Amino acid sequence: MKKEYDIFILGATPAGIACGIRAAREGKKVVIANHGRHIGGFMTSGAGGWEAPYDGTRSPILTEVQQRITDHYRKTYGDGSSQHLASIPSSDNRKHMGRRKVESCVVERIFEEMLTEQQLISIMRNFDLSKVSRLNESISSVTLASNEGGEECEIKAHIYVDCTYEGDLAALAGVPCRIGRESREEYGEPHAGRIFTRHSHNDGGKLSWPIDAAEGRLNMRSFSHASEEIILPESTGEEDSCVMAYNCRLVLCSNPENRVPISRPANYNPDFVRHLPAMSIVRDLPNSKIAWNAGRLIGPQSAYPEGDWKTREQISRTYLDGILSQLWFLQNDPSVEPKTREYFRNFGLPKDEFVDNGHLPYEVYVREARRIVGQYIFTEQDAILKTGEMRTPIHADSIGMTDWPLDSVACTSAEMEGRNDGAFFMSISSRPAQIPYRCLLPKNCDNLLVPVCISASHVGFGAIRLEPVWMQLGEAAGFAAAISIDSGTHPAAIEIPRLKRRLVEKGFCISFFNDIDSASSEAWAAPIQYLGTLGFFDSYDARPRDMLDRKTMEDWNCRCRKLSPKACSVTGEITRGDAAILIYEGLNMGNS
Repeated sequence: MKKEYDIFILGATPAGIACGIRAAREGKKVVIANHGRHIGGFMTSGAGGWEAPYDGTRSPILTEVQQRITDHYRKTYGDGSSQHLASIPSSDNRKHMGRRKVESCVVERIFEEMLTEQQLISIMRNFDLSKVSRLNESISSVTLASNEGGEECEIKAHIYVDCTYEGDLAALAGVPCRIGRESREEYGEPHAGRIFTRHSHNDGGKLSWPIDAAEGRLNMRSFSHASEEIILPESTGEEDSCVMAYNCRLVLCSNPENRVPISRPANYNPDFVRHLPAMSIVRDLPNSKIAWNAGRLIGPQSAYPEGDWKTREQISRTYLDGILSQLWFLQNDPSVEPKTREYFRNFGLPKDEFVDNGHLPYEVYVREARRIVGQYIFTEQDAILKTGEMRTPIHADSIGMTDWPLDSVACTSAEMEGRNDGAFFMSISSRPAQIPYRCLLPKNCDNLLVPVCISASHVGFGAIRLEPVWMQLGEAAGFAAAISIDSGTHPAAIEIPRLKRRLVEKGFCISFFNDIDSASSEAWAAPIQYLGTLGFFDSYDARPRDMLDRKTMEDWNCRCRKLSPKACSVTGEITRGDAAILIYEGLNMGNS
């Protein structure tokens, strides 16, 4: 069987869904192939909340998904109900745990609805990639095989997009990929390679990081923990092939009418789980639920990235068995403190979640697998302020932003001062960062985009690996693919200004600011986003209503002349916002 589409997407992850919907709305015929029957990746397998310290707009489809979820809770349970309030950012709690919460079953329902609305999208469920054919520097076709049996399907497309967590399309296409940790020396990253870090003292919960966010100078939620101080000399910075540990995030419910008690696991071994930490809990999900972030076994994840699906499913089962055994232990073992035992006995599996899978999540939490080696490599330095500067590095081809700290969970079981090798959470020094389009572009495959397993170091990837970031990059890839087809060229050759203008005029945040929401109706919103990728703003404060001072005016005019000889100069008394509008329009005339 042979089929043809404009765009082929592997992986119905949130990024794949956002990419497909955007491309279809741009008039392109799209097919999304997925390994499993259920779509939505980690968001429909227990995530529990949107990991986004920034509450503002990031990209249109993410915003639409979140709004539809909020509308669902408001209509179903009432305006101001606990379910409705859980689905919107808390105005009382400015720490990370006050972010949006959501049930997996509701996310999946919204994703399915949005895909069904797009007549140009086809979904192929329970299909795996078996072959990639190339002609010189381009993919010419892919072959899919049903994992339920049946004939193979050959698909030809203009553009191919790898939205899997594993990078399977990129790898089978012969794209160079990395697995594991680079050495400290390779990119000059202090936190690269074998590393042990210390927890920062939070003074009994009084301190949170970044301090700028906690004190109101940075428009982000803060975190109650940090660990970036390096323990020496044990932190050698040596490279290895280890990725971050995985786990299953179990959804639990305390409502007696909607909970199923777990049974003693068949292979239960109390000694195996006795010393596993209970880990963190995403509390206050709608309808008396929590997402339990536990069962983090260190070691099994290393065989996952390059394993076949049989191997991956065995590893996933190991993680699921681990967290179920841990829950049984905490609920029943007499060695557990009575208060802890009583707390966990309140919970069971929710009857209304994962109803065709024993109320257990469909997928393991794959934090990291392959990462492509692309035209730019996002590293630790891209998410850190340079000395004396007030923004992270500027990228003229920025198509998105990350607000998450550089973050890695344990990579090996080696310990130092109670900390596992590879674990760090750089909430003290990390700042919002721009993500270059080049990170989605492989070096040797012209018609492939990779918005999930992007080109990044292990350390840099720690700031990327969140679903809101991936959804934004997936939607940007959908725009890029459509522009590529319309212009008759491959994604790496499209005009970056054209792509960026399309993004900002649709409300994309490609340059973080404290005082501007990218979806604002103000005329200067899109221009400031655009100019933010060209170095016009030296801090996270755009101050659009302030008057433009002479020194800044001279600097902006100088930048304009370098970008385009047709760009207009700004003169006279004018606000920063109005100046940005004039410059943006002038650069558009000069196609810069």
